[in-house]
Amino acid sequence: MQINVSQLLKESIGSARDYQAGELIDITGDGSGTGVQGKVRLLRTHRGVLVKGELRAEVGLNCSRCLSPFHYPVTLKIEEEYLPTIDIASGVPLSSSEEPGSFIIDEHHVIDLTEAVRQYSLLAIPIKPLCREDCAGLCRRCGQNLNQGPCGCPPPAADHRWSEVSNLISEKQA
Repeated sequence: MQINVSQLLKESIGSARDYQAGELIDITGDGSGTGVQGKVRLLRTHRGVLVKGELRAEVGLNCSRCLSPFHYPVTLKIEEEYLPTIDIASGVPLSSSEEPGSFIIDEHHVIDLTEAVRQYSLLAIPIKPLCREDCAGLCRRCGQNLNQGPCGCPPPAADHRWSEVSNLISEKQA
């Protein structure tokens, strides 16, 4: 997602432009592109260009319980300031930003939103993604996906250390 902001950098502080975004981005790093769509607003600031927007995507993930692939919808609210590397009027290189990890406007006055979208997407993905809340996972013995039905394994033997608790529960239910 690249946007040329040379004209916006020549305008006064507070000038804004709106753009529709729609592009494939490799969010998870597996080589597959994820369709990202939405709207971004570019606002000229005293230092550079502030990018604000709301984007939507569906990221392909694997369930952490049953290992099945599924699509996870993500909504991203992006707000990042991009700083120029070249002065728009004179063409002289500017001193690098003191802020580590800041996003830059390249020497051709182009903003690349790809890395910001990737970072925001990775923050929006859950640490342990689930295909559904009640995912049953895999059988510990045979590995069958229990969402597709029970497996043929015998039930695990009861732990004798919990027998007194089981008796209390049985008495209370009777």
